[in-house]
Amino acid sequence: MTLTLADLLGYTDRDLGADLARWFPDAETVHVPEQTRPVAPFLARLAPADAAALAAFDQRVRSDRLPQFLDIFDWSYGFDFALNDCGIRDSDYTTELTDDDVYSIGADGGGNLYTVLTNGQVAVWFHEEEVLEGGTRFDNLDVFLWSYVRYRAVRAGKLALSAVEADFLALGQDGALEPNLGLLRLMK
Repeated sequence: MTLTLADLLGYTDRDLGADLARWFPDAETVHVPEQTRPVAPFLARLAPADAAALAAFDQRVRSDRLPQFLDIFDWSYGFDFALNDCGIRDSDYTTELTDDDVYSIGADGGGNLYTVLTNGQVAVWFHEEEVLEGGTRFDNLDVFLWSYVRYRAVRAGKLALSAVEADFLALGQDGALEPNLGLLRLMK
């Protein structure tokens, strides 16, 4: 059976916890300070399904029980771009954005941040150019988290690439399929 985006709707609330418990039971847990940028104002800018996914994820992050799988730290979750004198430009390199337009949910280990955009997409904020990459996006947070958890499980040797490769291809996400930077390429 081919996996579709519709199948992943609600993944963050429904299945993320079980997947993390299965593949990362001994991982350290995420701890973010109480004063971390609140997510509520940003949720109001999202479509209902996207807001539900981010709200469910935020609840897990702030619970002190979420396994560390996405480089979620006090500096990467709810990052305040303006306070840190960091610019945000869209992938066209000219459209200036603000903290109201993005909410960071974690890092990639190289200083780049994964951000949720107001259209629900997840994009990489490339720190060297202060730009949201265009060709490495995910349609929504549910598909991003589903993909990233499997990416980390494959990289950790807890899941075979052959068990998920067809699903990655079927979902057709740029962030997974981009030939040089996509998660699928980085798993091989």
